[in-house]
Amino acid sequence: MRWHRNRSHPGRPEILDLRHFTGILRYLVASACSYNEDMQRRSLTITGSRLGVLDVPEATWRTWLSERGELPMRIKQIRRWILARRAESFEVMTDVPAALRRDLADRFDPLASRISAHRQARDGTHKLLLTLSDGRSVECVLIQEDRRRTACISTQVGCGMGCVFCASGLNGLERNLTAGEILEQLVRLRNLLPTDERLTHIVVMGMGEPLANLDALLVALKEAGDRQGLGIGARHITISTVGLPSKIRQLAEAGKEYQLAVSLHAPNDPLRTRIVPTNDRIGLQEVLSAADEYFRITGRQVTYEYVLLGGINDYPSHARQLAGLLRGRKAHVNLIPFNEVAGLPYRRPGDAALAHFVALLRQAGISVKVRKRKGSEIEAACGQLRRQLLSAVPAAEG
Repeated sequence: MRWHRNRSHPGRPEILDLRHFTGILRYLVASACSYNEDMQRRSLTITGSRLGVLDVPEATWRTWLSERGELPMRIKQIRRWILARRAESFEVMTDVPAALRRDLADRFDPLASRISAHRQARDGTHKLLLTLSDGRSVECVLIQEDRRRTACISTQVGCGMGCVFCASGLNGLERNLTAGEILEQLVRLRNLLPTDERLTHIVVMGMGEPLANLDALLVALKEAGDRQGLGIGARHITISTVGLPSKIRQLAEAGKEYQLAVSLHAPNDPLRTRIVPTNDRIGLQEVLSAADEYFRITGRQVTYEYVLLGGINDYPSHARQLAGLLRGRKAHVNLIPFNEVAGLPYRRPGDAALAHFVALLRQAGISVKVRKRKGSEIEAACGQLRRQLLSAVPAAEG
């Protein structure tokens, strides 16, 4: 692992130089983008014959039910129990025949994941580490603030984008999640709430690059929007991306009013490539052009996320460059002071530097907000809890 001397500001923190990993990163990005329905089907059979209900293809359901003399209407009935009525076992599905419930329990799991860790912060934030049917794990978070109940969900096991400050990608990309695995995170988080409460918002900002698993994500979000299930409308869903232009355009063409959040993290290409290695083959202007097209097609204002790394991308010159990039665009900036991660050399910016950065953007007419820090004592930043628990497992057990 090499480190890049911060020549512009001697004495300031060094930046991890991942450029010699460019070939590997490109392979990982290509692999992430090409994982599609074939990968999803394969993941269903990793552990043998048992399947999670939310991942069973309709054709499989129809065949299985027909063999038992049951009508296809049972499919919606069973799914509704899980999505709308919080069922976590077949026994509680009282309008399903007892014999069918027994057969279901022999062949399927209502929820294929299991909760390996559950942590709750003083501010009401919950974090779950879910173990999937193949033994891999992902994180999801419930954020409670005023009347909002927001689920932050993952789309991949690990991540292949290589952002140098992010805990999610420290162990690389393992695989995409299936649509059912994405949906199960929402169900698990919703089930933490009292029965008279519901999820109000979704942010797809957990582990992984959402647009590298866009097909599965869109299926899961369509299910999440069903009024017979979770009933979360598209305008209450934010999808974050490091900036994959072709996928941004595909998302725009999906015809949904999702909120797009682009992870910018730097106002110029040299610095962004050091922080976000995939920028080397894309470039800021291509990302911004795709985001402009998203706004043109959907009419939805784009949010630009900017993680502030103390002494690296938080200088006044960076704020001015960022304002110049976004001037004339209908855009909002979400500043995110870095959550420190064990094993990484980066630090949170000082309060004065943060305040000055915000002031410079506002003076330039840029809409900006600093994200509140939630759940810091429970490793609520994506990837932290999973990495902590994985590091405690002996390598021979992997």
